[in-house]
Amino acid sequence: MSELSYDYEPAVEEALRNLLSSLSSNPIIAAYQQAEERIGQHDGLKQLVDDIKQYQKQAVQFAHYDKPRAEQEAIKQADLKQREFDEHPLVIDYREKLVEANDLLHHLTQLLESQVNLELEKRLTED
Repeated sequence: MSELSYDYEPAVEEALRNLLSSLSSNPIIAAYQQAEERIGQHDGLKQLVDDIKQYQKQAVQFAHYDKPRAEQEAIKQADLKQREFDEHPLVIDYREKLVEANDLLHHLTQLLESQVNLELEKRLTED
């Protein structure tokens, strides 16, 4: 995926750089990134994801060939693996950290939006 490139005024560019730097060093964001990395490096979780995908593919194939019992068994196995994945301590921790990071980013977005709107209103009333 390619990154989009925008041209900003130097002051805006500097503020954006500072914001990104602050975010990357924020403990909430750092904790989220560490949790994400731990999940990505965990072989057992990778295997669970592969198993889930395999059972889901089998279910689709069994449905295509009109084998409802085999399809139901594959769905059951996929669901069991999905539950095992969802209940893994690293996944639970990751999801908690994700919620915290999303809350932080949502709050930051609201602050920025509010400040931009106030500045725009101020400029409009000056004209």
